[in-house]
Amino acid sequence: MEVSRMRQIAQVVSAGLGMVALSTPAFAQGAGGLNFIDIAQNMSGIAIAVAVVLFVMSFWSVGVAIERVYTYNKARTQSKLYAPQVAKHLKDGRLKEAIALSSSKDYRYSHLAKVVLAGLQEYQFQQETGGASLNRDDVLDTVRRSIQRATALTASDLKKGVNTLATIGSTAPFVGLLGTVVGVINAFVGIASTGSGGIGAVSAGIAEALIETALGLFVAIPAVWFYNFLTSRIEYFNVEMDNSSSELVDYFIKKTA
Repeated sequence: MEVSRMRQIAQVVSAGLGMVALSTPAFAQGAGGLNFIDIAQNMSGIAIAVAVVLFVMSFWSVGVAIERVYTYNKARTQSKLYAPQVAKHLKDGRLKEAIALSSSKDYRYSHLAKVVLAGLQEYQFQQETGGASLNRDDVLDTVRRSIQRATALTASDLKKGVNTLATIGSTAPFVGLLGTVVGVINAFVGIASTGSGGIGAVSAGIAEALIETALGLFVAIPAVWFYNFLTSRIEYFNVEMDNSSSELVDYFIKKTA
């Protein structure tokens, strides 16, 4: 529900920004007294389809970015609260309390809780069932592999949707370029139909081409910015998970010594 609500907010914000941009003088007034409504009415079907695709890409990229930023902020905040508490439980030897804390809904966004929980549950399972038939090194290897699997799954979950931003950022300019080409073609069609190369014959087509170019850049630039920002956050989370995994394995080594 929270993710759906964030996507709806992002769509409203994007639509508002689009309306503000289109209401500015640069869009409202063109060469020869053309306004945006006139240009839209004279746009070809292909150009309109390109514009619709760009707006959909814009809504989607902003929605993904807002949802990921919200999730990452939750993960960082909950992990800061979780780390000292679970460390205290482990220091006092309260394994069950540490597992209960890690599986609490209060820390469902915490990437550290997911990784530590996997290691603690595997260690407890080995101690209660198969630990007696395994030597110390085998138990530690089993726990280590469980932590590695949890780290990989958590990292994959953190990356969810981020690659979409890279795709949109790299393809939006080319989609806009397609609209630009269509606009230029319409400009030449205007010259051919009037038999004149005056500004009146080409103004509508050129305006259409420039609008499509601007839309492509308007979609691509924020998507690239968000992608780079979110990628840096993912790398930071990966470092935190690796450090926590190493510390947890060291804890089990000392505990089983």
